[in-house]
Amino acid sequence: QVQLVESGGGLVQAGGSLRPSCAASGRTFSSYAMVWFRQAPGKEREFVAVISRSGANTYYADSVKGRSTISRDNAKNTVYLQMNSLKPEDTAVYYCAAGRVVATTVKTYDDWGQGTQVTVSS
Repeated sequence: QVQLVESGGGLVQAGGSLRPSCAASGRTFSSYAMVWFRQAPGKEREFVAVISRSGANTYYADSVKGRSTISRDNAKNTVYLQMNSLKPEDTAVYYCAAGRVVATTVKTYDDWGQGTQVTVSS
């Protein structure tokens, strides 16, 4: 089990940038694939981006592809989500999660953070 704490959300105008981060506890961070999901009010949690254990492989939802970059620093036990050209529809609570395999489905992941709010104003 790994404990995850997100930070770095906030309020930004459309077209701006944010870089939420997710800090993990424990010494086995590098053995987990790390993923970002988001959940807007009244909507289901949806996949945003995932990164493999080494960081060599990344995958993105079409909705953020080209505007977002997921990265990780295994020495710091931290995963990041750089988001650029933000749109009002990006407004959501952003969650990170850890899993043993690279996947895009919520049910794959057992360990979740508490989330960080991202709000994009028009």
